[in-house]
Amino acid sequence: METEFEFELPCGYLTSDGSVYKDGVMRLASAGDEVLLLEDPRVRGNRAYLVILLLSRVVVRLGPLEGDAITPECIERLFAADLAFLQQFYRRINGLEEEGDQRRCPHCGGELG
Repeated sequence: METEFEFELPCGYLTSDGSVYKDGVMRLASAGDEVLLLEDPRVRGNRAYLVILLLSRVVVRLGPLEGDAITPECIERLFAADLAFLQQFYRRINGLEEEGDQRRCPHCGGELG
């Protein structure tokens, strides 16, 4: 069973030194990934923060960054189009989207995920 999936961001992760990374890998989520985060104080204070924490757990590589180097702060710094892409990609690989549920990048019009 495949548990990790490669992706390419539409815009790319821009680092503080000006490097841009588009390639990455996301793993399948576990039940604990979603449930345990509900107890995080940042989520209790702002439910919308759940997606940031969740993506920081399931994205296992982003350019040269791997594992614990992919922090919630990294996900916060993504462009909105990339965040939308990762949310859709997460839904697709975890079987959470309905058939025909296609979204488009607001910048280029391409299909996300």
